[in-house]
Amino acid sequence: MNVAYWIAAGLLAPFYLYSGTLKVARSRERLRPMMAWVDSTPMPVVRAVGMIEVLGAAGLVLPPLTGITPWLALAAAIGFVVLQIGAAGVHLARGDRQVALNITLVLAAAAASWPATTWL
Repeated sequence: MNVAYWIAAGLLAPFYLYSGTLKVARSRERLRPMMAWVDSTPMPVVRAVGMIEVLGAAGLVLPPLTGITPWLALAAAIGFVVLQIGAAGVHLARGDRQVALNITLVLAAAAASWPATTWL
C-alpha cells in the first residue's frame, strides 16, 4: 500500500506544486498561453486555486512523512479529485473538449486516496 501511495503522490505533488506556484506568482498575461480559462476568471480566484494546489501538494507529502495528522493525505487526495472534476466542468462549459489531463489527474488522485485510507 505504501509503495502505491508514494508512486501516486510522487507524481501528483510536483505537478500541483508547479501548477499552483504558477497560478500564484504569474500575471494573467503570462498564464493565458497555458490556461485560457484565466481570461474569464477573476485573478483572486486563480490565485486561490493556486494556493489550494500548493497546500494540497504539501498535504500529500508532509503528513505521511512526519506522521503528524496523516489523515490529511487522504483529504488532499480527495480534494484533488474534486478539484479536477470541477476543472473538467470548466473546460467543458467553455467548449474545450480536451479533458484528458483532468481525467488522468482524477484517476491518479483516486489511486492515491485508496492507500491513504490505511493511515486513518
